[in-house]
Amino acid sequence: MKLNKNEQNYLLTILFKSYILQSVICSGIILVCTVSLDMGLTWVLDRYVEHYYLIYRGLYVYMVGLILWVVCIMYLTYKLLKKVVNYVYELQAATGKLFDKSVDYIELSPELSEIAININRLKQEAENNARLAQENEQRKNDLIMYLAHDLKTPLSSVIGYLTLLHDDEQQISQELREKYLSISLDKAERLEDLINEFFEITRFNLSNITLQYSNINLTRLLEQLIYEFKPILKEKNLKCTLNSTSDIMLHCDANKIQRVFDNLLRNAVIYSYTDTEVAITTELQENTIVITFENFGNPIAEEKLKLIFEQFYRVDTSRNTTSGGAGLGLAIAKHIVELHKGTIVAHSKDECIKFIVTLPLS
Repeated sequence: MKLNKNEQNYLLTILFKSYILQSVICSGIILVCTVSLDMGLTWVLDRYVEHYYLIYRGLYVYMVGLILWVVCIMYLTYKLLKKVVNYVYELQAATGKLFDKSVDYIELSPELSEIAININRLKQEAENNARLAQENEQRKNDLIMYLAHDLKTPLSSVIGYLTLLHDDEQQISQELREKYLSISLDKAERLEDLINEFFEITRFNLSNITLQYSNINLTRLLEQLIYEFKPILKEKNLKCTLNSTSDIMLHCDANKIQRVFDNLLRNAVIYSYTDTEVAITTELQENTIVITFENFGNPIAEEKLKLIFEQFYRVDTSRNTTSGGAGLGLAIAKHIVELHKGTIVAHSKDECIKFIVTLPLS
């Protein structure tokens, strides 16, 4: 942990003041004693000794005083160094308690109060990160368990209908055959979606996301995205509108940003009421562009909004496997937006749900 300039100056000032003060006091005491001894010795000799030959008596006294002063300064320097070493040992012991869950607060000497605050802040962040990692791992394990269980349903259906077609090939009418094949195809597609979720979970790693910048026409990108979603929109009789000025140029990684918008629009479609509208709007604000995805659906509780961008978190806790994915889409979307130096937030008021993305234009 690196100290900032104020903390360094504070420690230096405390130690230096203490050292100088003790040195001055020690030097003053030794000087007063030496002068007093010299004067006292001279008075005694002048009064009681008629003839004495200790010509350099004062020099001897001051030499003794000088030796005592040097010894005193060496002792004070030793105390200073010992204090610094004790600080080092104290910090070493404190770092050993960083990951000790039985220690709630790490206390240090008053001179190290600023460092103690930083160490305890670091300890709190480490504990929070460990807790979040444990929660994410638990969510991941739960998802894998749920997905493994969910794989059985479509797989059993596919096997069952194909078995009927194989065993009763001559007795099944053409209409019933087409119905069985259609159901088998739907279940097989659902099976493919679940397997893709497995792959997404196993290869998930935000640190592997890198950006390749280029200039894109944001309006054209959103128009193309809406066109690609027409079949899905039609299934729920949804209308998707785009309110955007033409030819907004954005400097970004086109593929990654498209993934963000794809995920937001897909969520809007999945969680929208039927016969409602999904609205996408763009607004220029100085050197940034604000893109808003708005839909109407079940309100999202405030506590869920705080967790909605975390890894493996699903708003749909009922595990309705026909909607939603592995709970990675929004986490990845947030990471991509932040890599672009932007922000993404979610709002839910009554039945209106908004996801707002803010990106720098260049």
